Amino acid sequence: TTEMSNQEEAEIQISELDLLSSMFPHEEEFAVTDQLALAELKHYAENESAEVPSSKVQFILNVKAEVPNASVVEFSMACALPFKYPTVLPEITVRSSLLSRSQQIHLNTDLKTYLMQNCSGEPCMLSARQWVKDYAAAYIDKELSPSSMTTAGAMQAEVTTFTRLWIYSHHIYNKQKRKNIIDWAKELSLSGFCMPGKPGVVCVEGLQSSCEEFWSRVRRLTWKRILIRHREDVSLEGGGHAEIQSQRKFSALEEKCFDAHGARGNHMDLGQLYHFLEERGCADIFQMYFGVEGH
Repeated sequence: TTEMSNQEEAEIQISELDLLSSMFPHEEEFAVTDQLALAELKHYAENESAEVPSSKVQFILNVKAEVPNASVVEFSMACALPFKYPTVLPEITVRSSLLSRSQQIHLNTDLKTYLMQNCSGEPCMLSARQWVKDYAAAYIDKELSPSSMTTAGAMQAEVTTFTRLWIYSHHIYNKQKRKNIIDWAKELSLSGFCMPGKPGVVCVEGLQSSCEEFWSRVRRLTWKRILIRHREDVSLEGGGHAEIQSQRKFSALEEKCFDAHGARGNHMDLGQLYHFLEERGCADIFQMYFGVEGH
């Protein structure tokens, strides 16, 4: 795919905002909270020589959702469109007076996962709004799992999330892509491994925001097929360096080749991959990738 120009991205943002304001004409449903940023964006889209906008367009979408006992709950979606949107995901925080803090974190994490998996490079505010309308109410009554139960004292602490992404690609041969994967992981302090060949397997682990930045970069390269096969998120209450290090199963990001065979020397020995994963306590992932028990 060709990189979208900044101008095109700005035009897409404006047409999406126009669409939202025509669908939700009332201030209580949709309101741009930063008119100056919107004016800057319009000026930029119409004018080749304009300065790149200095701030993101921010707006609120309010969504009413029915909860099972037939009452209506209002959710507020505070949204910001990064300058490169829709090439990168929008920033959305969903709030409601009825959500506890951990329910809110859970809801927003799931919404982000949904967007990462379904909205690559396309305008997605309407589908995000629909997701909130369909699913948000269910989080109000969600029983909290022990891992997300935080003591009153820790509620004040910022919750840091450690993430591990298991990425599957139809194949990874291209030397430049392989170099990007290793360089970006290093830049973002991510560990894991990359198995080139066919299929291609990439695992990265580290801070959630770094993993998501890595995924948004990798996804923008040209692939026959690439997806997140599995994702693990662990909330760390302190989120200090030592806590993050203790979650890691890999020391750095390295390329792993397992006795390649096949005409191009590209079909990896999956038995060796299985043992490599098993040594690191990740053997269950093998079945998610290949649908078979490893051996």
